[in-house]
Amino acid sequence: MLKQFLNLKLSQKLSPQQIQLMKLIQLPTQAFEQRLKEEMNENPALEGGNEDEYEKDEFELDNDYDDYDENDRIEADDINIDEYLSDDETPDYKTQVNNYSEDDERESPLAASLSFHQDLINQLNTFILNDQERQIAEFLVGSIDDMGYIRRSISDIVDDMAFTQAIYTDEAAVEKIFQIIHQLEPSGVGARDLQECLLLQLKHKTPTESVELATDIIENQFDAFTKKHYDKLLQKYGVTNELLKKAIQEIEKLNPKPGGSYAGNSKITENVVPDFAIRIVDGELELSLNGRNAPTLHVSKDYQEMMQTYK
Repeated sequence: MLKQFLNLKLSQKLSPQQIQLMKLIQLPTQAFEQRLKEEMNENPALEGGNEDEYEKDEFELDNDYDDYDENDRIEADDINIDEYLSDDETPDYKTQVNNYSEDDERESPLAASLSFHQDLINQLNTFILNDQERQIAEFLVGSIDDMGYIRRSISDIVDDMAFTQAIYTDEAAVEKIFQIIHQLEPSGVGARDLQECLLLQLKHKTPTESVELATDIIENQFDAFTKKHYDKLLQKYGVTNELLKKAIQEIEKLNPKPGGSYAGNSKITENVVPDFAIRIVDGELELSLNGRNAPTLHVSKDYQEMMQTYK
């Protein structure tokens, strides 16, 4: 038996242009600028800049050429050689910013970085050292790797200073300067192995029952701790599971690579480019999009003339 019924269906279909527009709107500012540059390189029909200014400049160039007279003479006194040589040879288009008005504030964030070793040397200024101690301290700082360790024996350091820097000293003097290096920040820097690095950081903490237990474990039971023999630790110290757990948590908070956490070690400095800016104008919030570097696109004049010929 045939049945007749009415079915309502609502659907919306997007055109390819609408889909492309939605994808462009979702792009961040820098990605959008890069997408425009790629499109201009791939599509010869697109040009950047203001079309009216382009036609005006072209017209003015033609007029300047027409005004030139071959009979005109340029006197040598009319040319200022000093001004000519002092002119900046940088083209104007390289210093222009599109979509920029005089009311906007031009702020360029500058990143000033200080190297890890230079920061440690600056910290040495807080200690009273004689000339030889200062030289030894700077040599030890220079021996610290990017992770914050000095992976050399004291005897090798003494020999190296004597041969390369003509600094003649003994192991006792170097060990004394090591104690000063271990007081620098970040805590744990200048350690010769992981055990010493963790101990230095624990000694900088406020002494509590769990911190003291963690210090004793690292100093005397480091091998059992690394192998996770917690039952042996409980039997050795006769503490509760809760206290041992807190001591282990204190150790887990430590940084095994103190040099790697230094902010100045980052080789790439990225500046945040906002997609929009919110300002307070006359007591009201004003939102503006960041499109300073996005060029104004228009169809090339040559392609426009070509299209006219096909009509």
